[in-house]
Amino acid sequence: MELIQTMSEHFKLLGDKSRLTILALLREKELCVCDIVEILQMSQPSISQHLRKLKDAGLVSETRKKQWIYYSLNIGDKPHIQTVLEHIPSLKSKLDELENNKDRCC
Repeated sequence: MELIQTMSEHFKLLGDKSRLTILALLREKELCVCDIVEILQMSQPSISQHLRKLKDAGLVSETRKKQWIYYSLNIGDKPHIQTVLEHIPSLKSKLDELENNKDRCC
C-alpha cells in the first residue's frame, strides 16, 4: 500500500504540464534553473518551485557547480516514472537551440 501511495503522489506531480516538461528536459541532460527558465519562458521563482516539489518527491537531484545548481533525474529506482518518460516526445531540439544561444547564464 505504501508503494501505491508513493506512486499516486508521483503521478499527481506529473499531472502538471510544467513539471512533466521539466522531467522531459532532464531526461536529455542535467540543467540549471536558468536553462529551464529560458526554454519554458517562465519566471525563475516558478521554475524553482516546480523543481523543489520534484526534488522533495525524490524525482530530481541537485548538484552545485560553482555558484550554479544543476538538476538531474533521480528515477533509477522508480520504474513507473521511467515508463512514463519513455512515452514523452523528446525535447532535444529545444536543448540544441539553448546550446546555440550565446547569452547563457551558466
